[in-house]
Amino acid sequence: MDSHMLIAFDSTQQALRAEMLLEYADIDIDIRPTPKQITAGCALSIEFPSDQLDEVKSIILSEQVEIRGIFARQQDEYTEVAIG
Repeated sequence: MDSHMLIAFDSTQQALRAEMLLEYADIDIDIRPTPKQITAGCALSIEFPSDQLDEVKSIILSEQVEIRGIFARQQDEYTEVAIG
């Protein structure tokens, strides 16, 4: 089973902007509700394969997308990953 990561946002506007940028970069993403374990200001999160983390981080940083954080999922636990 492939490992996935999750980007959480503080605003829907930033979530939709990130969706557009990541789709343009041909990154395989899914929009999903933000898990209740992650405190965020937006109900939308973006899930992506963990092997694309470096490319996702590069896009987020270069395009200055405002995010709550990137989280790795292990079963039902979410751990924040440093992006800087």
